[in-house]
This record gives sequence, structure tokens and C-alpha cells, in this order.
Amino acid sequence: MTHINSLKYYSVTILLILLLSNCKKPIPEVVSSQNFCETIHRNDSISLSNELSAIEEEMQTKTGVYVLEDGGGSLTTRAWLTQYAEKTIDIQYFIFSTDNVGLIACDYLIRAADRGVKVRILVDDIMVDAELEDILMMASHENISIKVYNPGVNLGKSIVSKLKKFATDFRSANLRMHNKTFIVDSKVVITGGRNIADEYFDYDHEYNFRDRDVLLLGKITPKVEQSFEQFWNNNLSVPIKNLAEELPENYTDPNRFEKLHQYACNPDNFWPQIRTQIENLPTTFKKIKESGGLVWTKEVAFISDAPGKNDGSEGLGGGGYTTDALIKLVKNAKSSLDIQTPYLITTALSRNLFKNAVKRGVKIRILTNSLASTDNLEAFSGYQRDRKALLETGVEIYEFKPDAEERFKIMTGHLQAKLDFKPIFGLHSKSMVVDGETTVIGTFNLDPRSANLNTECLAIINNKKISNNVLKGMEIEFKPENSWQTTTDYNPDSEVKTAKRIKAWTRKIVPKEIL
Repeated sequence: MTHINSLKYYSVTILLILLLSNCKKPIPEVVSSQNFCETIHRNDSISLSNELSAIEEEMQTKTGVYVLEDGGGSLTTRAWLTQYAEKTIDIQYFIFSTDNVGLIACDYLIRAADRGVKVRILVDDIMVDAELEDILMMASHENISIKVYNPGVNLGKSIVSKLKKFATDFRSANLRMHNKTFIVDSKVVITGGRNIADEYFDYDHEYNFRDRDVLLLGKITPKVEQSFEQFWNNNLSVPIKNLAEELPENYTDPNRFEKLHQYACNPDNFWPQIRTQIENLPTTFKKIKESGGLVWTKEVAFISDAPGKNDGSEGLGGGGYTTDALIKLVKNAKSSLDIQTPYLITTALSRNLFKNAVKRGVKIRILTNSLASTDNLEAFSGYQRDRKALLETGVEIYEFKPDAEERFKIMTGHLQAKLDFKPIFGLHSKSMVVDGETTVIGTFNLDPRSANLNTECLAIINNKKISNNVLKGMEIEFKPENSWQTTTDYNPDSEVKTAKRIKAWTRKIVPKEIL
């Protein structure tokens, strides 16, 4: 079997496992006849423009930066911005699930569209966790447009046709859009590691992510909008209607969104105390501004890959703009590199970069998932294979604990207060602090897929105050109560049951090039 054919074989095998385990979730039926929405009203005296008016002049020449560390705060910020958007909302995500958080997000977007806000949603095809009919229904709104990036491996396709796509058009099928941007009125941006699903906002009952986003206001926003437009207008982005053979029966029913509205208004699904937090966000934002928590700087860059990542002339290699930007930062580091990545799959190139940096006197620490905390055994197996070689470069490696003590501070969602146990806590933040002065927050995992196949985006912030704050959180997570330090003589793989260790071992047949 040739190398490229073996990659196809293993990729198809992984896809089959994914397809059989990824059952789409329909919108739950509302069994109550009660009108849950009749007492819930938007405050029409509030507008985004008014809230930003005091900093409007600063937004012309600088970028306001505020790091969103906790899931609960990141959720309420997105909700408030959606509720008080005035003109446009542009959304680009790798995963958009129709779980509790996803359904409530859809409700907020439809209500924004009802007010005349133009909503555009661009999602990658491979991990869309929704029925085609439900997406078509949402796109039936006159003010909502939805496109799917690089379709053919999921929506509207049978398992046979999906497998055929990977078998016959391998590289194309693996070109995924991993960007995550949320842009409101071309003034405010949220970007970072979080997708739209329960586990990214502390609302899953079994497994939640420690993640990181950044809120950006002002000068950098047009650059992010330019990237969105580039993807939106690219031939790889296909209108959702083009994927359907026919439209749903109730496509034009004036009450077609009522079931969704009642679900989102039901206090069992979206608790009143969360709505109160959303209503109070202007007060919270004012306190952040007055305390200096919102940092203004001229030195913010936004780097995004082009649609398709690269020209494909190097097969499964080729890099991209974000890959080049990160390599440059590592090469120019003088004293320290502190990195968080959920998946750490190195190559000879990346190990040499780290080795040369260590030789220059750069201290490198990397926090990644342990076997106990990971949500991706295939990725962990790739890391596991070269863990010793990476350690031999002089890099310090720490592996996240599934019961990290820090979760009690980071997991702020109201669900956690109600549970008598804490769900597994896995790392998902993709961040780097260089020399204690430059912070990178983005979507890039340290693996071959992010380097060569997935399009990614990065916010690079050259500001010591931001770096100090992010580094402060990283320092806590390097501590023994939150992570295990891995050495050439010790790793924490034995902390999990034998069954999971065997599962990880079996994944070693998967070539690293596609991880």
C-alpha cells in the first residue's frame, strides 16, 4: 500500500467511526402549552452604539482588548452583542451544535434578524451537528444567510458518499475551515478557541473545556471583517440551499420559529439568572473599563489563512499564513515561550524550531491534554509517539489534569453550581505568550492539520499588560494541582484505566500527517 493510499484508508476509517458516533440532534419538542416568552422583553432603550459612544474616538486609532477566560462570561458577552446588534452579525465557526447552547444562540440570532439585523453564518461542513432541514429552516429568514464551507463530507450526504469523497478526493476532503470569528456591526469581534456548543461554555454535564477567547474593539475589526468576506465570497463556501434537493414543507410558515423560541424562553433550558447577567452586561463592561481591564493598544495583528490554506503543490504539506506567523514568533523569541495547546503533535520541523530556541536560551513550557483529560484519542496517540523526542529538545511539557483545581474558578456557568459533581475538565485553549510581552490567542493547534490543512486565525497582541494577565493564568495551570509535569522518566498515562490506554494504543496506526 503506498503512503498516500494508506493515509486515505486510515482517514476513511476515522470518518466511519465519527459518522457512526455523531448522531444529529433535532430541536426538542415543546410539550407545554405555556407561553414562556410572554414575560421576556428586550430593553429597547439600550443600543450598541450608545454603549460604545464614550470610546468611539479611541476605536478609530486603537484596538480595545479584553481576554475572555471563563465560559460563562464568554457566553453572556456573545448573547448581549447579538441582542443589541444594530446592523450586521457575521459568524464563522468550525462547530455549531444544536445542543442547548446552540439552540439558544439560534434563537438570539433569529430575534436579531427579526429586528432587521443582517445575519451571515459560515460553518464548516464536517462537524455541523444539525439536520440539513433545520439549517434550511433557519436560512428561510429573509435576513439570515447561511453558507457551508467545503461541503461533500457531511450535510445532505449518505455514509457511502461521504466515504467515497475521502477515498477519491482525499486532500480536498481534509481541507477544513477551523476559523472562529464573531463580528457585530463591524465594530466588535470575538475570536479564539471556542466553538458553539455546551462544552465550550461550561454547560455540559460530563465534559467541559478550559478555553480562551479575546474581545477586540475598534481598529483591528475591519481586518477581521476582510477575512470573513474573503471566505464568504470564495467558491468553497456554498449556500445551504444548494445542498438540498427540496425545501422543508413549512419553509414559509409564519410560525416556523415558534418551537425554537419557546425552547429558548423556557427557564428549564435558559435560566433566568443567566438572562439577568446578560441584562447587566453594560454595568459589568463599565466596571471593566473603569478598572483598566479593557486595554487599548495600537499593536494588534489579525492573521488568517486564505480559503483552501495553500495551493496544494506540496500534497498534505504546504503551510499557510498562520503557520508562517507562528514560526516567525518562535524564531524571534529571546527568553521564553509559554504555550497552551489541546493537541500537541510534533514533526521534525517543529521539534527543530524548539530545539534551536532552547539552544538560544529560550525557556519553553507547553501545557497540553493528558490521556485522562483528552477528548481526542487519535490526536493524543500522535503526541504520545513523539513525546520523548520533544522532551529531548529541552522543552518542558505539562499535561492537564481532568480534575484540575482551577476548574472551580474557570467553570463559572450556573450549571456547575447545581451539579453535585464536577465534569471532566479538558484543555482547549490555543494560546502562546512570547518573552512575556506578546500574546497569541487563536484557533491553531500545534499539529500537522493546523499547520497544513485547516485554515486558522490568530490575534497577536503586543502588550505587556495583556501578556502578564494571560501568563498569570498559565502559571496557575502549570502548578501540580492542575497538571502533571511529564519527563523522559515519567508520564501520567497510568492515571487512566487500562481500557482507555488500549484505545489510545490502537490509534497509533493513524498517520500523523492527517492528525
